[in-house]
Amino acid sequence: MTAPPQLGVLGGGLGTPSVCIKSTVASIGSQSQRAAESSKRDVLLGGLLVLGFDEQACASRYQAAYYHKSMARRPSTYLIKRLREQEALQRRCGPSTEPYARASERLRSGQTDAGDVDGCSYLVLISYRGLGNRMLAMASAFLYALLTGRVLLVDPGYGNTLADLFCEPFPGATWALPADFPLANFKKLGEDAPESYGNVAVNRSGSVAGLRFVYLHLDHAASPASRLVYCDDHRQFLHRVQWAVLRTDQYMAPGLFFNPAYQEELGRLFPRKDSVFHLLSRYLLHPTNDIWGMVTRYYNSYLKNADERLGIQIRRAGPDPRVHVAGAPAAGGAGTGGAAPPALPAAGARFEAVLVTGLNSWNQESIREVYWTSATAAGEVVSVHQPSHEEHQIWFYSKHDMKAVAEIYLLSLTDRIVTSGWSTFGYVGHGLGGHTPWVMFRPMNYSEPAPDPPCTRAMSMEPCSHGALSFECTRKEIDKVIDTGALLPHVRPCEDMSWGFKLTDPAVENKV
Repeated sequence: MTAPPQLGVLGGGLGTPSVCIKSTVASIGSQSQRAAESSKRDVLLGGLLVLGFDEQACASRYQAAYYHKSMARRPSTYLIKRLREQEALQRRCGPSTEPYARASERLRSGQTDAGDVDGCSYLVLISYRGLGNRMLAMASAFLYALLTGRVLLVDPGYGNTLADLFCEPFPGATWALPADFPLANFKKLGEDAPESYGNVAVNRSGSVAGLRFVYLHLDHAASPASRLVYCDDHRQFLHRVQWAVLRTDQYMAPGLFFNPAYQEELGRLFPRKDSVFHLLSRYLLHPTNDIWGMVTRYYNSYLKNADERLGIQIRRAGPDPRVHVAGAPAAGGAGTGGAAPPALPAAGARFEAVLVTGLNSWNQESIREVYWTSATAAGEVVSVHQPSHEEHQIWFYSKHDMKAVAEIYLLSLTDRIVTSGWSTFGYVGHGLGGHTPWVMFRPMNYSEPAPDPPCTRAMSMEPCSHGALSFECTRKEIDKVIDTGALLPHVRPCEDMSWGFKLTDPAVENKV
């Protein structure tokens, strides 16, 4: 077993991130071994995907299996069954169907009688905030649609960027909300809207009389009243409303597990509770051909031939981009003043490729400096690569978002991954790849010193939900704050955010 390099990047002073990068992994085998394994890849991911799509229209759907490692978790037979049922629902009730036309006209005319709705109800997801948030929101909305029997329709976003980023996930149907959607100004809805779930549940006692739709506001800063939707069994009043409009910038799955009405279904869908995002993202989020071309060209040029690929995702925690490299490869005494000299690269030495993602070029420069000035313990040959450094995040700018999707997928193709705390970009990268990452802590305030220790191994590959419940679902006492993290063994406080929650598998967690 070979111990790869150990690297610490620590920040001090205003705005500097506190980062620790540490990897203790074994060899993943030779190139010939990996090639033989790739030839046997299951492109349908154990039944998660289906045949019948135009492969040329979306190359990533079936090609990704040859680039990703094997699935970290296999889909349950029940999840596969429910996916096929959801696909059928999307085809029967989605845009360009007669049921959708009737439902749209009902919404346009203000008709609220839901007596004859063709057995079709809808969940509209508002595209909101940055790319990582939107990808978590899409997976969350799909899970909620699956649990409640609704057709998922995704707002294409400002600039109609959805089609530039992701392929259609459902065979014979679209998930894109049509441009002629009759609800005007739905993107401007807020918690104060008369149709908001919190207002309906608290101020209207669940009465939806006269309402054309219900608005679900699950922003990370949503009020306790709005978060009551996590506890709704879809039998109180939501089932009487054909249209639901959802705004979220969060990963909703941990909150849904608190709902007794969904727990049995969720247990059948996901026997391994730490598999939810990994499976849903691999089913739902397939990059378009333009993005997939960026991914494969970069991977084949810089990462393919490495014996090991380490992904490092750094999110700046403040306005100052300065980073100070405080640690260097330490094994074997390198850089520590120890008696043992660092090993020199030898013929046949292992080749390590380090992929760095972040908005700033100093990430790559700082890490490259460490490997240049300090040899690794085992004499590995290390190369450091950063695909882009956009310097600033821009929401709903197609070219910027396309690069971001490509980098998220490149992160997911690495063998081990290190991510920044609080970063939805990092959550998606490690979840998509099925990696349990090392998480780099960030200080609560930019002026604070680096946390000690600066990093930890995550308890699972699931993303952290930043908008967790603070009350118990059966009582719904929204003014009474309790420790909801103690209610379920598989929902735990996040490593990087004490008030957030994430899903975990207790049996696996004990082995991490």
